[in-house]
Amino acid sequence: MTPSISGFTFLRNGVELGFPFEESIRSLLPLVDEFVIAVDRGNDSTWECLQALGDAKIRLIETRWNERMSHRGFVYAQQKMIAQYACTGDWAFYLEGDEVLHEAELDNIRQSLLRHHGNPQVEALVFDYFHFFGAPHLIATGPAWYRRECRLIRNTIRTYAPDGQYWLVTENHKRGRNPQAALANAHVYHYGWIRQGEKMQKKMDQVSKYWSHEPPKMQYSQVDAQMLSPFTGSHPAVMADWLRLEAEQHLEVDPHYQLTSRDKRLRLKQRIERLTGLDLSRKHFKLVA
Repeated sequence: MTPSISGFTFLRNGVELGFPFEESIRSLLPLVDEFVIAVDRGNDSTWECLQALGDAKIRLIETRWNERMSHRGFVYAQQKMIAQYACTGDWAFYLEGDEVLHEAELDNIRQSLLRHHGNPQVEALVFDYFHFFGAPHLIATGPAWYRRECRLIRNTIRTYAPDGQYWLVTENHKRGRNPQAALANAHVYHYGWIRQGEKMQKKMDQVSKYWSHEPPKMQYSQVDAQMLSPFTGSHPAVMADWLRLEAEQHLEVDPHYQLTSRDKRLRLKQRIERLTGLDLSRKHFKLVA
């Protein structure tokens, strides 16, 4: 029997903050049986844009964010789980509003899911990441960026989200652990760090509010160029208009940028990775297949 898949996400002020959320949803729709979206109406037309997509698979849940919840991004976890708890599929596929799938890899995902569905040891599928930074032809590849992450998880086990990014699995009321996972043999294309600077600053202002710290000033040029690499592949077809209209097109790294102590630690990690072949980026999963 073919396993059923629920797609889900959460959104607020997606238009104002420059998220390619419509493109993200359209990229996943061919793979799922339903798509559940928790939406705070916010201050813009995000709700109306979602309704205008007009797909019968989409189910909107109106929510309201807790404005006083400022502890380490937990409000994002709350919204993520509101959507996931409404999913009815055997598996739940979470995409954030700035994450997109490539149409050429949808069959890889289907085949990976079919291959591992019958093995209860595999609780999630892990995707490789392209983190675009500053321009559509550059990706962030340093060890500070997660290179792989779970995005598709069994919806028949007990899971919860400590924040919006990842899951923990609980058994017999014990402390949560990382899910056991297999590779999806596909990528997630992450476009959050190439949106226009003004909208990126608005996004940083909002995020900082829910993480209890002052928002940093967003300047793409203030980056260690050694943490960037050229992207030579193709972008998902659904992203063509957004990339042309909404994305920053060129990145000029400040030649006078002064490395921070964090930058220096990351350079050391990068050298160790190149010498040993290890991946020192953070992981929220355990590969078992």
